[in-house]
Amino acid sequence: MVPLVNGFEEIEAFTIVDVLRRAGIEVEMVGIPGTTITGAHGIRVQVDKRISEVKEEEYDGIILPGGSPGYQNLMKSSRILDIVRKLNAQGKLIGAICGAPLVLAKAGVLETKRATVYPGLEKQLPYPRDERVVIDGNVITSQGPATAMEFALKIVEKLLGKSKASEVAEALLFTENL
Repeated sequence: MVPLVNGFEEIEAFTIVDVLRRAGIEVEMVGIPGTTITGAHGIRVQVDKRISEVKEEEYDGIILPGGSPGYQNLMKSSRILDIVRKLNAQGKLIGAICGAPLVLAKAGVLETKRATVYPGLEKQLPYPRDERVVIDGNVITSQGPATAMEFALKIVEKLLGKSKASEVAEALLFTENL
C-alpha cells in the first residue's frame, strides 16, 4: 500500500509505485480521504481505492512518500498511524521517504530503529543516520526525491531478492551499486 494525501511528493510516490510494479509486485495507491489526490507540485492522480476501503490485514506492507505538506498530512491521519503500528507489529514491510519517517516516529515504529530522513529533520528521529537509504529489520527509510530510485530498488530487493532488484535496475539503466 502506498497512501497518498494532498501535498505528496510526486517523484517519490510515482517512482516507488512504478519500480515495484515493474518488479511484479502488486501495489495499490490509497487515497486519503478521496480518490483524486493532488501532489505538492500540482499533479493530480486517481488512486486505486480510498483509505476507508482498506483492510490492513490484506497488505504485506506500507510505503509512505514524503513531500510537504504531504508528510504532515499523513501524520494527522490516525488511520495511517494505526495501520503502520499494526503492520509493524506483524513484522511487515514499513517504508518511508523524505519527511515521512517522522510519521513512523510518531507511530512509535522508530523507538529502537535506525532511520534516515530529509536533511534538517534528523533531530526528530531517535536514531538518525546520514545515509541515502537505511534498512533496519522490516523498516526501510530514505532521504528524498533524489534517493527515490535507490529506495524503491531496495524495497524490491527486500521483497524479492537482490537478483530481481538488479534485473529491474539494469532495465531502468540504474547504474548505482545496490
